[in-house]
Amino acid sequence: MLEPLDLTGVLARPGSGHAERPALVDRHARYSFRELEREANRAAHALRGLGVKTGDRVALSLPNGADLAVALLGAWKLGAIWVGVHRVLAPPEKAHQLDDSGSRVLLADPETAGQVGRDAGRLGQLEHIVEVDPGDPDSEWAARLQAAEPSPPEVEIDPFAPAAIAYTSGTTGLPKGAVHSQHNGLLPGAVSVRRGTIGADETIGNMLPMTIFNLNVLGVLTSIQAGCKYVVMDTRDAPGIAGWIRRERVAYFTSVPAVIHDLLTHPEVDPEDLKSLTQPRVGGSNSPEWFRRLFRERFGKDLSTSYALTEGPTLVTREDAGEERVPGSCGRALPHIEVTIRDPEDAELPAGETGEICIGPRRDGPWKGVYRTVLGYWRQPERSAEALRGGRFHTGDLGRMDAEERVFVVERRSELIIRGGSNIYPSEIERVLRQDERVADCAVVGRPDERLGETVVAFVEPAAGNPPPASELLARCRENLARYKWPEEVLFVDTFERGAMGKIDRAALRRRVVEAA
Repeated sequence: MLEPLDLTGVLARPGSGHAERPALVDRHARYSFRELEREANRAAHALRGLGVKTGDRVALSLPNGADLAVALLGAWKLGAIWVGVHRVLAPPEKAHQLDDSGSRVLLADPETAGQVGRDAGRLGQLEHIVEVDPGDPDSEWAARLQAAEPSPPEVEIDPFAPAAIAYTSGTTGLPKGAVHSQHNGLLPGAVSVRRGTIGADETIGNMLPMTIFNLNVLGVLTSIQAGCKYVVMDTRDAPGIAGWIRRERVAYFTSVPAVIHDLLTHPEVDPEDLKSLTQPRVGGSNSPEWFRRLFRERFGKDLSTSYALTEGPTLVTREDAGEERVPGSCGRALPHIEVTIRDPEDAELPAGETGEICIGPRRDGPWKGVYRTVLGYWRQPERSAEALRGGRFHTGDLGRMDAEERVFVVERRSELIIRGGSNIYPSEIERVLRQDERVADCAVVGRPDERLGETVVAFVEPAAGNPPPASELLARCRENLARYKWPEEVLFVDTFERGAMGKIDRAALRRRVVEAA
């Protein structure tokens, strides 16, 4: 049985034989595993010099780069709690996450540091904002690292204590922080290594924001266990990504459908650029057949579908290579996770019946009891207890399983919009729109989009005799929300169609945007 996992124990394993192998690469740095551990030790001591101790929260809001990975490892060596704050968030959203988490230190790029600095007075527990600029060797963080000790800090780590807060959109319109332990974060990588999914000779590449905890789980926390190279890409354009793949011979690359679409169709991407990609992965059991066909023609394999959650962390189910593809399926549960479908009374449903998708540890077999559920939601005990009742995590998603234990997601957290791989809850946008007194009510839905999957459309019922200009509502959204959440269009209605319980008929709105597309 797998022992409890913590970062110090993983890095200290004898006989790995890969100390001098390349471990972490970005545009400004290239570390071997020995050098990466040295830098992580320095980061731990630099954070300790800022007053960070076990259980303190360390927030990061940085562009993709080695500094993000090094700071995560440094924080974990101290037993501190990592908090990712997306750079694309609007200043009020960043301030909320820093305040809610009670972060003591923020490592940020100069632009974000300036934004947060203007709000620092109301962020009671935030003591230090440290600027990080990988292109400037004289930046504050670089100077602190250079002056710090390279030896490991002597800290006793609890593998099951809180180690990361991953903010996910909330149905109330404000994000909630899913709390994970070091064991939770390291387990998916340990499973991949033991199953032979990833090996020391396969390079992992990533271009998605590393302020998302799941991407660190799939990236640096997997690579240090596999002994393989992890390449941090700092571009989102297809030719740039293809260049990284070609130069570093990236084999394992997980991305969102829009990125894979561009890699497959961009005229400046030569198929030879992608020759090293032996494990390209993209979620999307609902991907159109033409996209699947193009993927198969370019990579010589079927599109691998999966089901993942912030609270997983990351993958819960996946179609393995060579499996027969069943339309609508997102594969079977990974070996350490048990998926059950349950009714409103929490009774397990038989194959074929639809209910809530729930996840927990395997109850038998070689992976019995290894998996631990998310620890809960940060500072939300009632919501945590509800989500974790019965010792399993209740996802809120509706789904079913067939007789071969394939999972089918029927409805993703009710009204979730997935735009270019980013999850958007309508309530977040509706909360902002309702701040305008001229909005009597509103509803946000997704419009199907060939490239992005969905785009955002806002419907507004104006207050009597006082309709707000659409341009002003859009400006309000741009001021208070991350760019990927901005509506593409605002449509006005005289009055909303409502069901028997008085709820807005969102299905009718979705039909309207589909018919107009």
